[in-house]
Amino acid sequence: MTRMTTTTATMRTVTPGVTGTRRSGLLTVLLGLTLTLTLVGPVQPDRREDRNDYSDAREQYSKVQVSAGEEPTASIPGPVTRLGQTPAGKKKNPQGKSDKSRNLEKTNADSEKTDSNTAVKSKKGALKSPNSSSERRGHDGSIPEECPPMGLETLKIDDFQLHASTIKRYGLGAHRGRLNIQAGLYEDDLYDGGWCAGREDPGQWLEVDARRLTKFTGVVTQGRSSLWSSDWVTSYKVMVSNDSHTWVMLRNASKDLIFTGNREKEIPVRNIFPVPMVARYIRINPRSWYGGGSICMRVEILGCPMPDPNNYYHRRNEVTTTDNLDFRHHSYKDMRQLMKVVNDMCPNITRIYNIGKSHNGLKLYAIEISDNPGEHELGEPEFRYAAGSHGNEALGRELLLLLMQFMCLEYRSGNPRIRHLVHETRIHLLPSVNPDGYEKAFQVGSELCGWSLGRWSQDGIDIHHNFPDLNSILWEAEVKKWIPRKMYNHHIPIPEWYLAKNSTVAMETRALVAWMEKLPFVLGGNLQGGELVVTFPYDRTRTQGAVKESSPTPDDHVFRWLAFSYASTHRLMADASRRVCHTEDFAKEDGTINGASWHTAAGSMNDFSYLHTNCLELSMYVGCDKFPHESELPEEWENNRESLLVFMEQVHRGIKGVVKDLRGQGIANAVISVEGIGHDIRTATDGDYWRLLNPGEYQVTAQADGYSITRKMCEVGYQMGASRCDFTLGRTNLSRIKEIMEKFNKQPIRLPVRQLPASRVRQRRLGVSGPYGT
Repeated sequence: MTRMTTTTATMRTVTPGVTGTRRSGLLTVLLGLTLTLTLVGPVQPDRREDRNDYSDAREQYSKVQVSAGEEPTASIPGPVTRLGQTPAGKKKNPQGKSDKSRNLEKTNADSEKTDSNTAVKSKKGALKSPNSSSERRGHDGSIPEECPPMGLETLKIDDFQLHASTIKRYGLGAHRGRLNIQAGLYEDDLYDGGWCAGREDPGQWLEVDARRLTKFTGVVTQGRSSLWSSDWVTSYKVMVSNDSHTWVMLRNASKDLIFTGNREKEIPVRNIFPVPMVARYIRINPRSWYGGGSICMRVEILGCPMPDPNNYYHRRNEVTTTDNLDFRHHSYKDMRQLMKVVNDMCPNITRIYNIGKSHNGLKLYAIEISDNPGEHELGEPEFRYAAGSHGNEALGRELLLLLMQFMCLEYRSGNPRIRHLVHETRIHLLPSVNPDGYEKAFQVGSELCGWSLGRWSQDGIDIHHNFPDLNSILWEAEVKKWIPRKMYNHHIPIPEWYLAKNSTVAMETRALVAWMEKLPFVLGGNLQGGELVVTFPYDRTRTQGAVKESSPTPDDHVFRWLAFSYASTHRLMADASRRVCHTEDFAKEDGTINGASWHTAAGSMNDFSYLHTNCLELSMYVGCDKFPHESELPEEWENNRESLLVFMEQVHRGIKGVVKDLRGQGIANAVISVEGIGHDIRTATDGDYWRLLNPGEYQVTAQADGYSITRKMCEVGYQMGASRCDFTLGRTNLSRIKEIMEKFNKQPIRLPVRQLPASRVRQRRLGVSGPYGT
């Protein structure tokens, strides 16, 4: 691309509170404003975009509107005017000196104070959410205003709004310069991890077009995501413009502000401007970079859209919610309080309990939603959602907190859909599997936790992939043809080494295993972040050493339907026109994928649930941004709300029933087999079972130790609601004999001796055979 020339203009600024002796300076500023309002005409259109979107309102950019009693920040009718920075009557020279070297320029002390990576204590001593306005103070003692992210990471800013002076290649173009964007394992020309300039000189820039007047308050930067390269920018300048031709540098008194950049490529660094700048365009101009690398960076811009009374620049596809819920990020303490509020509002249908503790001793709280909380009802399936196994993936955690609020409120208001779901299902929500990791990410805030801070447990374990690898045990048994003669194809036992106290198993994982074994879950979903896709088992490849390959389960068709039920009802997941989050275009597969086809992972929660219990478990990656700003939560809720409800309703698809003996008693651990599907399930303690199946006719077999085998044809319809398919099993003769022998302490039964007729006795004595040779 051709590098554009950046220009600046001599500006005049005013300090608030000018009186008496500064009257001449004030008159000068008022005269300048008057000339601006009357003389400035429409700016030239930007050649890189369609002028029709904005031409009708171009003159809006040329006007400075200041409400009575309101202090203007900085508005740009062409050149930028920043108010309150220099004494009245003194001119600023925005012409920056030319840089010919790559040496780091001296950064103003004022700009060095803008970087803050720690949480701020409130007056009560509690951690204040870093997603709210910071209390960081500027050089003049004021609190710099902060705005939420504009949406480079969440893709609200589309590729056509990002431009650059030069690019190294297409895969390192401006459209890849998004905060936390990830490169593929094998870097190529399409999906690399950042914007990289085509030349290494201080004249390079990355530009964002907000498409409307925006109050810019700060910048967050990262280096390039790469396994093979080390590239990041160590310092940069910032420029703003209204027309992309006339640019004004952010300045401090008579010097250009130089912001401190990154020291490595992954940890984000945030810089807040001393004074907000109002403009349409913003540019980041790297001034120095890591000596062993190139000019590469990933960026997020902090900015607030200015009032738009004429609706010229209404955001496309803007989503709002009508649900009156608590849309904010919750600390561990806040989460407990919120769950208590929900329980107090709906005490008849909710129950709070914990499944164990984290490494740091935080209880893993869950909430049950049912018409009879605390007890398993015969014939009622159990469903679970879990979130936060990776602590920094906060969106799933907040979605479950919103879901429990929503279900409580809708149940109270008489919503028939929610009432039916609560009455017919026992629902369990576990919002924070890894509270230790979440607290780490929460303390630094949504934009500064990066891609991995808080992902692992306190002892450094990836909880989601910390389960025993039962796939290898099953596949080895299949090769040796041990199934079903020596080993079952389901409920595979946990290896002894995994249960040892000194094994590398997180406390949170042990708590999850005990929870999954205790309750007869039928269907479950774990919410994760960083992508928009639903994955289903198997998550491990069968071929040794294969990085990724299709690895279907015997229930592959059922899993695909379950995944599609979530993805197709998500507002964005299955949209073929949406931009990919990082490197994979999952929308072409309707937003679903077999886990091993994406990347292999041994010991996943999904595979363990399928092979050790009756529960079919899937992973929902609910957003490109793992930890979105709290201002994004209402839209994320709207994106996922219907999907969360529809997926829960799938627990009522297939067949269900009770396996009883001739006396009407339920038989526990009876095996339910479906012809043509090489994976069986077992009945619960009371003899009830649920088998998820797609519509069709199935030959179903029920068997249990000591009982005769019973077969039945069961039909699954297209309408919602599981088909009833009960079984009654009779005792086998062998089991009766064993029962009698156990009654007599396993001793042979002594029968009375039968008297033979006298003729038979006489024949035996004489050695004469009877008519049958006896």
